[in-house]
Amino acid sequence: MRLPRQAGITAALALLGSMAVSGFVLAEPRHGASAFGKLKYAADFKHFDYVNPDAPKGGRLSMIGNEPLITFDSFNGFIARGVRAQGLIYLYDTLLARAMDEPDAAYGLLAKTVERSADGRSATFVLRKEARFANGTPVRASDVVWSFEKLTSKVARPAFSAALQNIEKAEALDDLTVRFTAKEGAETRDLPLRAGAMPVLWRGNYAERDFSKPTLTPPVSSGPYEITDFKQGRYVTYSRREDYWARDLPVNRGRFNFDELRYEFFRDRNAELEGLKSRNFELREEFTSRTWARQYDIPQVADGRMIKEELPDESASGGQGFLINTRRAKFADPRIREALGYAFDFEWTRRTLFFGAYERTASYFENSNMRAAGKPSPAELALLEPFRDQLSSRVFGPAIEPPVSNGSGKDKKLLRTARKMLLDAGMQFKNGEAFLADGTPFDVEFLIFAQGFERIISPFVENLRLIGVPARISRIPPTAYEQRRISFDFDIIVRRYAVPPTPGPELANFFRSVAADTPGSFNFAGIKDPVVDALLAKVQAARSRQDLVSATRALDRVLRAGFYWIPNWYNRTHRLAYWNVFQRPAVKPKYARGIIDTWWYDEAKAAKLAN
Repeated sequence: MRLPRQAGITAALALLGSMAVSGFVLAEPRHGASAFGKLKYAADFKHFDYVNPDAPKGGRLSMIGNEPLITFDSFNGFIARGVRAQGLIYLYDTLLARAMDEPDAAYGLLAKTVERSADGRSATFVLRKEARFANGTPVRASDVVWSFEKLTSKVARPAFSAALQNIEKAEALDDLTVRFTAKEGAETRDLPLRAGAMPVLWRGNYAERDFSKPTLTPPVSSGPYEITDFKQGRYVTYSRREDYWARDLPVNRGRFNFDELRYEFFRDRNAELEGLKSRNFELREEFTSRTWARQYDIPQVADGRMIKEELPDESASGGQGFLINTRRAKFADPRIREALGYAFDFEWTRRTLFFGAYERTASYFENSNMRAAGKPSPAELALLEPFRDQLSSRVFGPAIEPPVSNGSGKDKKLLRTARKMLLDAGMQFKNGEAFLADGTPFDVEFLIFAQGFERIISPFVENLRLIGVPARISRIPPTAYEQRRISFDFDIIVRRYAVPPTPGPELANFFRSVAADTPGSFNFAGIKDPVVDALLAKVQAARSRQDLVSATRALDRVLRAGFYWIPNWYNRTHRLAYWNVFQRPAVKPKYARGIIDTWWYDEAKAAKLAN
């Protein structure tokens, strides 16, 4: 089983002085922005290359979302409280719209132009006069400022505050002009794209409601869709706005072709699959290899009514693993954390449970050139050497890879190694069970909410017991799980880190020391390491793609040597099953599935299917 990708906010335009240096561009108004200055699309571009600009509008896309959410109780997706519904992203416009065939570029949506100041400390956006919320109210600079203030407040989801952390303030210079200014000393490479990716909210949604509280009142939107129907925990329907002001802009031509998007929520994956077979909904991405291998051998696929296919996933996979909560004293010693990993037999799991699917994850930047491999390069060493006395010597050797078993499921050599590592860490064993050096009993709880992971974790639990570590699986309801996740009340959870092609401030939400104490952050392991903090700053400060790759590889080496996780697995494809009523462009966007953005409903196919 592979966890769905969690959406991240991409990196930004960089600029130095008034000269074009190292790929950076002049300080002048532009139609778009990128981290390193280069834009694929000219100012007069008509549409993105991966869309069909003449795609027909209509029909409904009913689906299971691609986030690990199986219920919801809020349409306020901007706060840490509550379980947000899927699809809320389609309610809101941003200043810039991401191009999904470039690693780090975005083009004007709400904003007509973006301009970087000559000193690089601010970014100024000029809004389009025609921009409107769904109720007809004009979108103005003051709305952008209000949105920024809410999304950087204490109640906001850490994902937003982390993405905007380097911005000191937003100012409305006039009705259509808003300026973002960086904090003193903060890295500014990402400033325009970070500000440009921020959703713009209508303040009237919260005139009589507390922004800090979950709500099931559908908000007035600024984007291409609005909520028109829902049943809490069951489904939510988004309808395409016929009066959407930006439907014909170049960034939107050929996009958002479905009249309706309907997200279905199931608490059980088996019931979910049966719902697809019965055509209660029409599209599902499959994340369980056993199901993909065995349960789609059905008449609907055999006769072509349903399509089963794999689309290439060229985006960075990031990393999925069993995240170990180092806030708990029993996991403070990295030798103990490393030892636990020797009890997980991936080779047996891959062959027996995954039917040969998946590859082993080793890196936090898997499936990308940002993945550390072999010994550090000279550029990586230059970043690591200043911290040599604070780092394990293993950081300076070959990049740490997870152990490889003999595939038996109970590799005695690896289990003996694990036991020895625990003894070396000062553990004692009494009546076959482990105790910490201070005499405290040592045990491990795996916290999950989805039944599918039990079959994967159960053999791991048995191996841990063989080395004297009492282990158990606790499966709890999704809402309770979210609350324990947010408050870091767990031993080990399974999570996935998704990283954009050009990582920046969002990594702070994963790995920065301050995020370890921020409820709701994605620093699940509780990482607090000044070297990691320093390398995160190097990633943000990179002024070329080559520098970025060196910095992420150095960071990857340090994180892997910390043994904050037991790496899982990843897939290089999207496994899709859908009823044969859709069409799509010939070219898939490189960094996205492109389903909601670029597919469309085919009336002729649907009519044929009905006959």
